[in-house]
This record gives sequence, C-alpha cells and structure tokens, in this order.
Amino acid sequence: MLFPVYWMVAVSLTRTRDMRKSPPDLFPASPTFEGYERVLREQLPYFGTSLLVALGTVALTLAIAAPAAYSLAKLRPPGRRALGFVLLAAQMIPGIIMALSFYGIYVKLGITNTIWGLVVADSTVAVPFAVLILTSFMGSVPDELLQAARIDGAGPWRTFVSIVLPASRNGVVTAALFSFLWAWSDFVFASSLDSGGRLRPLTLGIYRYIGNNNQEWNAIMATAVVASVPATVLLVVAQRYVASGVTAGAVKD
Repeated sequence: MLFPVYWMVAVSLTRTRDMRKSPPDLFPASPTFEGYERVLREQLPYFGTSLLVALGTVALTLAIAAPAAYSLAKLRPPGRRALGFVLLAAQMIPGIIMALSFYGIYVKLGITNTIWGLVVADSTVAVPFAVLILTSFMGSVPDELLQAARIDGAGPWRTFVSIVLPASRNGVVTAALFSFLWAWSDFVFASSLDSGGRLRPLTLGIYRYIGNNNQEWNAIMATAVVASVPATVLLVVAQRYVASGVTAGAVKD
C-alpha cells in the first residue's frame, strides 16, 4: 500500500533523462527539485481553484446535512426511514451518470466553468454521507438535554445550535473532512463541467503535463506529492475525530 506513495515521491525527484532507465533506480541517483519548481511556478492557480471548491463544498454540505440530520434524529418526521434508504441508494449512483446529467443542466443555465457549479456538483456526493454520519451522532445525544432546553424556553433551532451541534462535534469534523477530500480529489465532475475554461482544479491542472507523445512524469508526480500534503495534514490533525466519527456512524442506530 505504501510503495506507490514512495514511488510517487521517488519519481518526482528523478531527472527527466533518467526516467527510461531499465531497470529503474529505486532511489534517485541524482535527485532534482525541478518538478517542484514547476509546480510552484505553474500550478498555484489550480491549487487556489481546488481550495475554493473544497471549502465551498464543506460549507454547503454542512449547511444542508446538519439540519437534515437533526430533523431525522430528533424531530423524527414521517418517512424518515424511507429517506434514509434513499440517501444510501444515492451513494450507489455512478459519478459519471450524475456528471452527464449535471452537464446538460449546466449548459442550459450557462454555468459551466464556475466554482460554485463544481461546489454544487461535489456536494451531491458529500451530503448523503454527511447526513448519515451526523444522524447517527445526533441520535446519541440524550433526549433529556433537549427536554431541559425546551423547559428553559429554547426552540428547535436554538436547541440544535446550542446543544445538539456542539455535542456532535466529532461527527461534524468527520463529515467536513470527507467532504473536503472528495472535492479536493474530484476528477469526474471537474473534467465534465469545466468546459475548457480557466477555472480548473488541481486534478485537471496535472493534464497540462500529459501530451499525445510525451508525459512529463517528473512534474506530474511532483504535483501529486504537493497535492497530497493538505489531505495528509488534515487527516493527521483530525484523525481522532475521524476515528470516533466513523466508529459512531457504524455502530449506532
């Protein structure tokens, strides 16, 4: 599992003329940072677009999923079990089918190659998962706390904001992190809805190094290494929240 990661780093440090050696060197004999220099010089706009799309996806996902999960877990509306099944089924739809549907809608509305268009598309993948995770967490909040809040005069919204949401912190972090990672690594929606414009995320920025007769592996792998850094840092920082969130979402009803 770790060898591809190592190979990505090794190739990113390998000179272009050493790429076709047979057998290849397991360790770069003469490491170069040429690929990383190109990344910093050429890929920063793509990084910025990916960051905006990922943060926008997190914000939209939590804005929809957290109130929806609270309703399913504590307000218990009619049909909540059927809705839970629909959320599970929504995650089984292939991304390419959704991308083609979005493309037809976006072309008619004239919103291809927009950041918020990608945010909406990526959120359709993140919202069902986030609702399921947060419903499990919010369902574990004791009803006695909600009853005490109602006695003190708090309405449903105040109870949600002041009690249920803070008590579900681990679930919120888990949902936010997975939403960020999905949007950060998205390729299907980005390639389908970009329409050849300039607002390309990082996954499409890599393609500037891939041609019909030439693949610049040094720059490709350097871009991949740099793109992995934000995801790695987030996972390390939030790993205890993620572990708790995934576990709770798996065992609680």
